[in-house]
Amino acid sequence: MGSNELSLAPVHRLIKKAGAARASEEAAEALRQILEELGLAIAREAYSLAQYAGRRTVRREDIERAARTLLRGYYSSQ
Repeated sequence: MGSNELSLAPVHRLIKKAGAARASEEAAEALRQILEELGLAIAREAYSLAQYAGRRTVRREDIERAARTLLRGYYSSQ
C-alpha cells in the first residue's frame, strides 16, 4: 500500500476503547493495516456505486451502501 493513511495513535486509542489496558506496536500496526485495506475496499465500492448512478461525487449513501455490502452481517445502518 505504500504510505500509511492512518497514524498509530488513533489505532492505539481504538484498541484501548475496546477494553485493552495496553496494546503492542505490532497489534496496532496489524489493526491499522486491516482498517486501511477495509477502508480502501469500501471507498472503491462506493466510487463504483457513484459511477453507476452517473455521478463523479461519492456521497454518504454510497459509503453506507458499500459498507453494508462488504460487511454484510456486521454493519447495519441506524
